[in-house]
Amino acid sequence: MHKHLIICWLSGLILTVNAQENQSYSSFKEVIQYEALDKIIDKNDDVLYVVNFWATWCGPCVKELPDFMEVNNQLSDKKDFKMILISLDDKNDLSPGLLSFLDNNHITADVYLLDDVKRMNQWMPKVDQSWTGSIPATAFYKNGEKLKFVEEQLHKTELIEIINQYLK
Repeated sequence: MHKHLIICWLSGLILTVNAQENQSYSSFKEVIQYEALDKIIDKNDDVLYVVNFWATWCGPCVKELPDFMEVNNQLSDKKDFKMILISLDDKNDLSPGLLSFLDNNHITADVYLLDDVKRMNQWMPKVDQSWTGSIPATAFYKNGEKLKFVEEQLHKTELIEIINQYLK
């Protein structure tokens, strides 16, 4: 009798662990054009938006993502904070490429794929006049105003310092 209970308990434990391992972490929202992104961040809602432009093929981008996710997870309960990742990957690589990457790397921030490469020269200066186009690049917005722009890999301590400047 006890053997059957132990076997049932172990089977349940294994199923629970497998279910957790197969859990989808993807927070992919949608494929967008720049105007849609502008509407997402151009709000007078007293929220600090950390908007990171990146791609799966960009080494420094991938290297900084664990730090970004750690900070995002620490601040996810704050109503005045929102992290958004803007993927510049090719739309044709969305599935399984980008979606698999998001799940495999436990990405928790909202992710949008910006499918607007043909108009880069129009929307990039709207993000920041000084942006050369290299990634990673991170913009910080609050109440529709860009507060800061960083065109390089950010480490956790730098990211936290910037966020703390603008959070209440």
